[in-house]
Amino acid sequence: MSSKTKIVVLRMKEIIYTAIFVGLGILLITLFLVMFRPKKDTVPTSGDSVDYVPGVYSSAITLNSQDINVEVTVDSKKITSVTLVPLSEAVTTMYPLMQPAMDNLSPQILKNQSTKNISYPSESRYTSGVLLKAVDQALTKAQKTD
Repeated sequence: MSSKTKIVVLRMKEIIYTAIFVGLGILLITLFLVMFRPKKDTVPTSGDSVDYVPGVYSSAITLNSQDINVEVTVDSKKITSVTLVPLSEAVTTMYPLMQPAMDNLSPQILKNQSTKNISYPSESRYTSGVLLKAVDQALTKAQKTD
């Protein structure tokens, strides 16, 4: 009889260990789902209706000691223009990708009415990222607060 008892105890241990590992697996999967789920964006996508306070809003980018302003002009419902002001000779000489990157981004921003889903060449990804961040900051200033 004692040999049967040992077999039952060993099988019970296996069931307990399996249940613990299954519980840990479920906990790990739940943790991954919570950590890596998409976050809600603060800047609206093109499908969302956004109300702006009409005007010209700017956001400054400081490169070394030079300030470059990204100006965004909006009316009550849409973005009407995105430009770099003032772009001096020193800036265009030291940072030759600034103006071409903005020339590439501006029509896409006006078409999408957002900075989401914008494509840009890989050689100007950092410049484009800085410019898009500045446009986002200007759009945040332009949004109506309820």
